Amino acid sequence: MIETNSWSVNISPNQNNSALSKEQKAFNSLIKQIDKRRKRLGTWETVTSAFQQQYVNELLPLEQASTALQIQMVYCLDRAYSQKELTQAERRKTAAVIVDRVRDLIDEEESLKTIYNKYNPIDYDSETANEVDDMRSILEAMLGVDLGDDLDINSPEDLLQYAQAHIEQEQVKAEAKTTAREARRAARKKSPKQLAAEARAQEEQAQVSLSIREIYRKLASTLHPDREVDPRERDRKTKLMQRVNAAYAKNNLLQLLELQLELEHIDQHSINGISENRLKHYNKVLKEQVRELDQEILHVETTFRHTYGIRPFEGLSPDIVLRDLAIEIKNFRQNIRALEHDLAAFEDIKNLKGWLKTFKLVPARSVSFA
Repeated sequence: MIETNSWSVNISPNQNNSALSKEQKAFNSLIKQIDKRRKRLGTWETVTSAFQQQYVNELLPLEQASTALQIQMVYCLDRAYSQKELTQAERRKTAAVIVDRVRDLIDEEESLKTIYNKYNPIDYDSETANEVDDMRSILEAMLGVDLGDDLDINSPEDLLQYAQAHIEQEQVKAEAKTTAREARRAARKKSPKQLAAEARAQEEQAQVSLSIREIYRKLASTLHPDREVDPRERDRKTKLMQRVNAAYAKNNLLQLLELQLELEHIDQHSINGISENRLKHYNKVLKEQVRELDQEILHVETTFRHTYGIRPFEGLSPDIVLRDLAIEIKNFRQNIRALEHDLAAFEDIKNLKGWLKTFKLVPARSVSFA
């Protein structure tokens, strides 16, 4: 659960000097960045639950209904193909429509493969094998590896998954080599300059940890529930202490500062008076928080894409996914109404002939690896 609150941690210009220092400006900027990312994660939390419910309850049933009607349409066109009222040109167009539609439906109903083979010059299995071979050649050229001919791969999708796994394995090997190389470098005798740089870095990290620990200790000293006699107050402090512990465990400096404000341990004057040296340590921690929030957002959005089949380069935002879902649901309903209308109309061959005159085939999509 992403916690957001109204406690504003921000450095304000004082009456004597209206200009903020570089570290103060950096502090304020980092606070704004964290707040923006918190809000995005909070919006994702709210939206994901609503999206899932609408997706399962509305979109999936419509997808299933649409697929069932499309399969009915294929069988309808297959029956119509042999009717004497159709011209040779209309039969060719009917066959092309059948092949085009069956290509996307075979995974749903295996028996459609027979109909596909009836109207396509190359049978489905041979065509798929050719696609796999072509894709294998392209991927081998791109990756600079031999993917082998003895793999149990029956579709382009399987080959892409295998290639992805291969890429990930190579990345793991590369990372292992990098780690080993860095370990060898670390094992070498270090120069006085390197040792001094490491000592400075360790000292800075120690100061950062100390800065956070000081805030934690002040909060813990006040809130420790074991020192409280009143049961209600003990319960309140226990819950607050849980928030403090969670923030400290995550190195969440901003949340600790917000808790200090909430509990009136500090005020705006205290925030304005944070020393430059302390701000440098704070800003290091806040930069790390920004990085961690970015990683969390990436994880949330990547998982969302994978769960709901959203393409990697398609725009994704918690502010628009429900709107896009509503549009998709509306389109499915319109598509279902059109399919139902056409299936009923095609009982009369004249209607089918009229439909074939207006129907335009979309050129087959080509696979791109760019």
